[in-house]
Amino acid sequence: MNRTTRSYILLALKGMAMGAADVVPGVSGGTIAFISGIYEELLQSISNINLSLFKTLKEEGFAKAWKQLNGNFLLALFSGIFISIVSLAKVISWLLDHHPVLLWSFFFGLVLASIIYIAKQVTKWNVIAFILLIIGALLAYYITTLNPMVSENSSFFFMFLAGAIAICAMILPGISGSFILVLLGAYKPILSAVNSRNFATIAAVGLGAVVGLLSFSRVLKWLFANYKNYTLVALTGFIVGSLNKIWPWKKVLTFRTNSHGEKVPFNELSVSPFSYEGDPQLLYAVLLALAGFSLILFLERVANTK
Repeated sequence: MNRTTRSYILLALKGMAMGAADVVPGVSGGTIAFISGIYEELLQSISNINLSLFKTLKEEGFAKAWKQLNGNFLLALFSGIFISIVSLAKVISWLLDHHPVLLWSFFFGLVLASIIYIAKQVTKWNVIAFILLIIGALLAYYITTLNPMVSENSSFFFMFLAGAIAICAMILPGISGSFILVLLGAYKPILSAVNSRNFATIAAVGLGAVVGLLSFSRVLKWLFANYKNYTLVALTGFIVGSLNKIWPWKKVLTFRTNSHGEKVPFNELSVSPFSYEGDPQLLYAVLLALAGFSLILFLERVANTK
């Protein structure tokens, strides 16, 4: 596919949006990829990393292999993701600590609109489709209600497994890879490894992520190629079920003490803004939710215009 410089800049911006979403334990970068219209191309490009690619590299050179890989697309996208994680991680962490209701409200509106966007791509609704929708929603909802593991494991095999599972969630719309890491008890050890430059742990997570990404992307690519309609239905259900995790108003049921001796929420329950303990910031929350919702409608309109 021939792209202009402007198109690659736009791709990098989409990557930044994916990176920002993946930093938040509850929002999926895969959802951002889907609503921005690059999801299937991303799966196809990742699936291009196979033995055939290395054969092309050996026999026909780097330029041909790069084109077969769709390298420019992946470079622009992952550059944006990397820039976002490095530059926005602290900002988003600060917002989660100081303005959680407002941040979650924006993401809630964004994800709510993405449900409508993805559901509109479904061409046929029947009994099987509705069953898949319900199963997907119930499964995602169940995942959001699970309690994180108290014990934290930092062994090589566990970090490899955590990386593989989390990366699968990151490219699956509706399921947050960061949230999966929290559930597994691997979120804090990985952040600590990055901050302390523990390259052994980083390598284990990275290797697991590569293996998980290359294998799971092929599964999703096959599903889109053979059962696209049902796959879209299931993904819609996943995102519907995940709304529980990003509901802005939460009641903390239990706390745990982190490694710094601070009490942090451990188990939370979604509640009405009128039952929220604290300032629900209802007006600003609604406005930000509408802003997130409108952003998706705007992106859809731009895509349709093109």
